[in-house]
Amino acid sequence: MLFRIISVTTAVAMLTAASLPETGPMPQPKPDSEQTQAPSDLPIPAQKPDASETEPPAKEMQGPPKPPLTIAAESDEEHQACLRELSAMGAVFKDIPRIDDGNGCGIDKPIALSEPLPGIKMKPEGTLRCEAALALAHWMKESVIPAAATALKDNGRITEINQASTYICRLRNNATTGKISEHARGNAIDIASFTFENGKTVGIEPRHEDPTLTGAFQRSASASACLYFRTVLDPDSDAAHETHFHLDVLKRNGEFRYCH
Repeated sequence: MLFRIISVTTAVAMLTAASLPETGPMPQPKPDSEQTQAPSDLPIPAQKPDASETEPPAKEMQGPPKPPLTIAAESDEEHQACLRELSAMGAVFKDIPRIDDGNGCGIDKPIALSEPLPGIKMKPEGTLRCEAALALAHWMKESVIPAAATALKDNGRITEINQASTYICRLRNNATTGKISEHARGNAIDIASFTFENGKTVGIEPRHEDPTLTGAFQRSASASACLYFRTVLDPDSDAAHETHFHLDVLKRNGEFRYCH
């Protein structure tokens, strides 16, 4: 028991003698920033190069190549047969050299038509494919002249067809973009008016509700045109055709025709 008391006393004395230091360790100053930077002889990471310097320039997107616009070749045999039929109807015309104005504009075997029927002049002379000229001659002989003789007999016979356009290199409706016009292929004619023997001229204008015989004549001419042409646009079709008939022989699948 005495030994335990001595041991405890000795331990207390030792703890008492072990005192804390008067001052603790002083914090060391933060090293200068220059000392933390990489030495100058070490490589410095290079900046990421600009993408434009490492990648080839992007190429413009290209679609499939477009076929060149060319003038449709006409069969010699069919062209000669057309000319014989046109001559038999009494038309006045002449062959003219092949037309090629580029961009698909032109006529392989054009004719200059001055009279589609005897005594009926084309004013001015029109440049067309024979097929379009023949359709015009048949329409005038079989439909327009009989309608005029019934509705406008006091005016006498038709003496002139006043055309606004035959062959011309342009797009449809004179647009800046879109499909090429049938006028640019010699397939179309625009008719602005008819002049009669008594000197009176009947212009093509909106006559859908015109109750006169003149209105009936124009509607009859427009409706019958679809028997001879594959496209017929009249003043009631749209604003672009308020002053004329547009007639063309564009071939479509299944003999489809567009008439308005």
